[in-house]
Amino acid sequence: MTCKREFYGWTLVGVLFSLDFLNMGFPYFGGAVINTYMLKEISMSRSMFGLGFTLANLCIGLPSVIVASSIIKLGIKRTFGIGSAFLLIGAVWLAFFTTQPWQYLVGFGVIIGTGICFSTIVPVTTTITRWFRRYRGRAMAIPLSASGFAGFIGSPLINRILTANGGNWRQAWEAVAGIAVLSGIIAFLFVKERPEDLGQVVDGIVDEIQSGRSTASESLITRHVWTPAEAMKTTSYWMIVIGGIASQFPYFFFVAHGILHIKGSGLSAATAAWAMGLFTMGAIVGRQIGGWLMDKIPARTAFISGLCCYFVGSLLALRIQADTLAIAFAAAIFYGAAFGWTFICMNTATAHFFGPAAYPKLNGLNLLVGGLISSPAGFVGGKLFDVYRSYALGFALNMVIVAIGIVALAFATVPKPKSQNIARGTAT
Repeated sequence: MTCKREFYGWTLVGVLFSLDFLNMGFPYFGGAVINTYMLKEISMSRSMFGLGFTLANLCIGLPSVIVASSIIKLGIKRTFGIGSAFLLIGAVWLAFFTTQPWQYLVGFGVIIGTGICFSTIVPVTTTITRWFRRYRGRAMAIPLSASGFAGFIGSPLINRILTANGGNWRQAWEAVAGIAVLSGIIAFLFVKERPEDLGQVVDGIVDEIQSGRSTASESLITRHVWTPAEAMKTTSYWMIVIGGIASQFPYFFFVAHGILHIKGSGLSAATAAWAMGLFTMGAIVGRQIGGWLMDKIPARTAFISGLCCYFVGSLLALRIQADTLAIAFAAAIFYGAAFGWTFICMNTATAHFFGPAAYPKLNGLNLLVGGLISSPAGFVGGKLFDVYRSYALGFALNMVIVAIGIVALAFATVPKPKSQNIARGTAT
């Protein structure tokens, strides 16, 4: 039985797609290109350059618990607005005031990173978790794919603009400031908190259990109303957290050093920019695969399958040379697919296992822990290069971390509430 009014959830998915496209794609992926031009004007070591991405990645995760509280107290729409304001301030700072490495670290690492945290992952995934259940994996994948499209379009486009204007990276950051203003307007006009606010229901259909029908996804999704404290006592939650670290650490490393590694292997700057574009396209495809699988098979199976792509990408990256264009592109695609696939699995697994009520705080904590542990990837990769003049050890470290994640996820099953376990024991 469908609601009389057209279900707004899928329209909202489109709105969230546009917000993620603007708020993650241009400040972060576009920034990865812009900052390589900044490096020519503002002298700094590779480790210092990588530290900017480390701080950005840290700030994308570190304030996540604060973002979750903002969602609960102020609402999703206002939280998006706060994020847009941070992005605007950070872009203006980089465009007009940055002349020293520490100013780059503050502007890109701290302010831009914080803006992305407030305006992308936590509010986007919380909105999807509230509006969808049966189609949650696929609905989650669509808006989180937007940054990939922005990266594919934006990275080569920004590189072309910077080449045409003599490498004026300040002008590029001015464009990012305008994009931040646009994203704030879109959020204010079109974001809706819950289906109940429009007199609608989750998925736009009557609950399968209430209507006497069930779907294959029922065995994959909890029906218990978990509290955050309850969920944090389960093994499965912390296995998802470890899997999230394995998803993010190699990704953060590649975003910070992928272009430099490809260029250092003898390929051109234009080729490196296209490789990063393919990296983001790989992430788009990976997100769709991960979202579809999360609605069909157990979360840990989908998650582990995605992590395996990192092994292929790392082995290919180690073979990049001046005459191996196809290998460079393939490595970037596999790295992108691995992250897109597993990142959807991480966010959806948390929602599937513990439900929408506990989701903001659980996902916020997950991103906080993941950010703290994974964000040094840019700095670590730069330091390894400074010492050994090669990224080989960095890719080897990525494979070790992925292997740990796979082992942990083998124990991530749909948790049972304590009360249910006690009841079963009594019945026995």
